[in-house]
Amino acid sequence: MTIFGLLQNTLQKYDWGSRTAIQELLGNTEFSSEPAAELWMGAHPKAPSRVDQGGQWIALNELIAQNPQAVLGEHVARKFHNQLPYLFKVLAAAKPLSIQAHPSRAQAQAGFEFENNQGIPLNATHRNYKDANHKPECICALSPFWALYGFRSIADILRRVGEICPNGLGSELNRLKKQADPGGLKLFFTKLMSLETGKKMQVIDEAIQNVSKRLDQAPEFHWTAKLGAEYPSDIGVLAPLYLNLIQLTPGQALFLPAGELHAYLEGVGIELMANSDNVLRGGLTPKHIDVPELLKVLNFRPRKIKLLDATHLDKTEKVYASLAEEFVLSVIKISNDDLYQKSNMASAEILLCTEGDARLEDSDSNHRLHIKRGDAAIVFAAAESYFIKGNAVLFKAAVPP
Repeated sequence: MTIFGLLQNTLQKYDWGSRTAIQELLGNTEFSSEPAAELWMGAHPKAPSRVDQGGQWIALNELIAQNPQAVLGEHVARKFHNQLPYLFKVLAAAKPLSIQAHPSRAQAQAGFEFENNQGIPLNATHRNYKDANHKPECICALSPFWALYGFRSIADILRRVGEICPNGLGSELNRLKKQADPGGLKLFFTKLMSLETGKKMQVIDEAIQNVSKRLDQAPEFHWTAKLGAEYPSDIGVLAPLYLNLIQLTPGQALFLPAGELHAYLEGVGIELMANSDNVLRGGLTPKHIDVPELLKVLNFRPRKIKLLDATHLDKTEKVYASLAEEFVLSVIKISNDDLYQKSNMASAEILLCTEGDARLEDSDSNHRLHIKRGDAAIVFAAAESYFIKGNAVLFKAAVPP
């Protein structure tokens, strides 16, 4: 087993993906008619990366199973049960993703066990829990990136929804005004998600008519109209009125813990998360929505948004603060006069080159690997140390030391 190698990664072709963004990153000049939504880098059994080992391409999860300590490092292999604890992605959204939240680890374990005991197949469309893990995540913008994240303040919800749906949601707004706390917000959201079809369509029609007169007044009105065009019968079109609407500039990031309702609306970003596929949906999707289960995991405390800006670790590397034990994201920028050097490897690290090209070298064996824009490589814990030379920007996924 070599100590690092290039990766071959799987493209996920979901309907909301871009037909150009990931393709351009990978150097494809002939675009497919199919949208490419995500590029997965990691060892998730649904789509494991393959690693070049002396000209032979081997699935990363198989390499880990063969020699977990060499790939992951002794401590990480023991702590995470011989599993790579993170999943690294490029995400390209040309259309909005579903509104969703992720469970805590305890909720995921309980839900996964319950659905297993019910005999629900893992690939069933109505299955909520695909594994027993939680899914904290970090998204870092490569382009201007729009997202919804966490509930607005109750005063802001009353004002915004009151402007747009004063008739259809008048009684619900009055109840929220009388109980302006997380319990009242939960009741308001529950009612919104449980509207019978006729009332729901009245609310959506009222909202679309009112925002169309106010498109220039606030970006949430613009996005409500845009979502209404994409999902004309989905109550999730109101989400920009009750969730925080955020635009990340390139280089800014968000950390999303368990229980926070969110949706990615538009843009290209680097995403890093715990190695899980658990999603509970809350709108903007034709897929299964389990409202009672969603209500169990949601945090109904209004969230004040704190964007992540990378802080310098040294001259060449900036790190995004992570509250997760499974992953940490950093960005490496080197010019021809710079040298990035890493020692005391905590575990396997995945590097994605987004600009330029560089040479990766092992400090001991002088093994070399050339990487260019669109290439991804993995460095195993057995490397102990390595360095990078060249003129490039690379995003790095790692396990916190």
